[in-house]
Amino acid sequence: MSQDLLAEQPASSEKRQSAQPLEKIALLDCGAQYTKVIDRRVRELNVATEIFPVDVKATDLDADFAGIILSGGPNSVYEANAPQCDPAIFDLGIPVLGICYGMQLMNRTFGGTVLPSPTKEYGETEVTVSTDCVLFAGLDPAQHVLMSHGDSVGQPAEGFEVVGRSISTHQHEVVAAIQNTQKRFYGVQFHPEVELSVNGGKMLENFLYKACGLTGAFDLSHRLEDTLANIQDTVGDQNVFVLVSGGVDSSVTAALLVKALKPEQVFAVHIDSGMMRANESDLVCEALKAIGLRHLERIDAESIFLNATTDIDGQTVGPLNQITDPEAKRRIIGDVFYHLISDAIRKSGLDLDKTFIAQGTLRPDLIESGNREVSSQAHTIKTHHNDVPLIQEQRKKGLIIEPNRDWHKDEVRKVGRMLGLPEELVMRHPFPGPGLGIRVLCAQTPYLTEDYACVNAELQELAEADGFEAVLVPVQSVGVQGDSRSYRYLAAIKGNLQQLNWSQVRAVAQKIPNRIHAINRVALLLNEKSLPKQLKAITPTLLSPVSLEKLRVLDQLVTDGFRAEGIHDQISQLFTVLLPVDSDPQVERPLRHSAVIRAVVTSDYMTARPAALGSEIPMEFIRNLAEELSGQPNVDWALYDITSKPPATVEWE
Repeated sequence: MSQDLLAEQPASSEKRQSAQPLEKIALLDCGAQYTKVIDRRVRELNVATEIFPVDVKATDLDADFAGIILSGGPNSVYEANAPQCDPAIFDLGIPVLGICYGMQLMNRTFGGTVLPSPTKEYGETEVTVSTDCVLFAGLDPAQHVLMSHGDSVGQPAEGFEVVGRSISTHQHEVVAAIQNTQKRFYGVQFHPEVELSVNGGKMLENFLYKACGLTGAFDLSHRLEDTLANIQDTVGDQNVFVLVSGGVDSSVTAALLVKALKPEQVFAVHIDSGMMRANESDLVCEALKAIGLRHLERIDAESIFLNATTDIDGQTVGPLNQITDPEAKRRIIGDVFYHLISDAIRKSGLDLDKTFIAQGTLRPDLIESGNREVSSQAHTIKTHHNDVPLIQEQRKKGLIIEPNRDWHKDEVRKVGRMLGLPEELVMRHPFPGPGLGIRVLCAQTPYLTEDYACVNAELQELAEADGFEAVLVPVQSVGVQGDSRSYRYLAAIKGNLQQLNWSQVRAVAQKIPNRIHAINRVALLLNEKSLPKQLKAITPTLLSPVSLEKLRVLDQLVTDGFRAEGIHDQISQLFTVLLPVDSDPQVERPLRHSAVIRAVVTSDYMTARPAALGSEIPMEFIRNLAEELSGQPNVDWALYDITSKPPATVEWE
């Protein structure tokens, strides 16, 4: 839809409100990181949704709801304070779908058992399902899905039957799906809402259209109309400051503001934190001027960021250039962003307590930050710079405008096109607010637990069984396992790059975190080198202009290489991580690091898979790129991150 066509659309939902009420699904949030992905998938199928806390009273669910979905969650249903639902929701006479924790909760409510599982499955798994079940109608019995659980159904409740089982390589069989056909209740242990569940969308469609009898009449243009009207109603004649990084999220936010308001009301600020990619700020400012922004200020603030401190729980933390904890880094960076935009507002002669601040926050940002407005139960995976406590305080005052907060990345891109933004801006790869600051893996000492030797030996035995060398790397990265944040070891593996079998690589990358819970990320060595039998030293690394520039050069080599190969646009997100690792620390080589390439394919960014070597990324190209990276001054290994999200996050910190 072009800007001209959009202008012809109604500026509010008045037209729809006069029509027949939409059929809706009630989504009860049990705390899953994927709650909003369920919401998004349902909306993609043109069905309206409303999210409620899991303990919502049945009497608060109006008659328009045609079905209920119980989300997953990080808790165990048998724990004393585990989230519980109102049992009366099962007496409303409408279909219910329980996902992961939601299935376990439903089963236990009706008298079935849920037990700690001897097999904790965090990743892609094969299951067998009964195609007689309405959820799996039209599908094959064998299905590739994402599991993320530590508990499983023991005894199905009376009236329920098992219609799906795990057929993973583990000896323990897991109940993967149950149903009660009389009551139209269904449950799945896996996550059909995520991309890694190949036919999960069809399963949700079957629930909505076959079980609930819906037809669907809800689409993105309806929500865009509401968003523009909401901006107008909220802001009125006031001014709005928008923090723009130049990524698609903040650019669409700025474009929405310009569309909904008078251009002179919109003040954009771009802050160069010193943690941007090569020439990033110059490109950003040129692109922003092209979308019609009249007021744009650029602030160069590298020194301010690197020397900044902040208060966390009454303690002064920092400066940033001495911090290794990723959460503390994110908090400091987020607070500095807020302080700088606050200063810009004051310098404009405006009252901070009466001026709106707009930002490109997405729903996944709030979910992963554990934001209570989105989910009362979700665990914090990582604090996003746009959801730090200072921003939360302004949000409470009603002064934060976040027009994208109900959307995911692919939806924001669609909105960008509807607003007439250029394709090169709409399709830019995501770049986090903290920038390269969370792609320099900082550590002063190696991460060595008491069981390092045992975990390393178990890793090597597991990898060697599939024909790979392996070593446990003494650093930590952030992951998400069982809907909870993990901060655990990296495993490096090596195979035959001349005869690489990607299916085998992916299988071992999935098996390692599932079998060894001390590991949440696996990377493949791209150099023709052997791995050491153990690795117990690192290169002490902090955020500094030197480390940031080193990563900036490596990242530019990777980005330029993918573009020259013509495969950059087939990757959803591409970046490089500076790893504080030297494969031979016995030789004195100061400031020697390794480089890790992260290239993922996804549409929702709540889950992701690594781009396939050999098919999506040519092997000769990646080997040559690895040699080019290792040929840079003080760079040792070049690795490729082969871990899905989950159990790893897309970013390393």
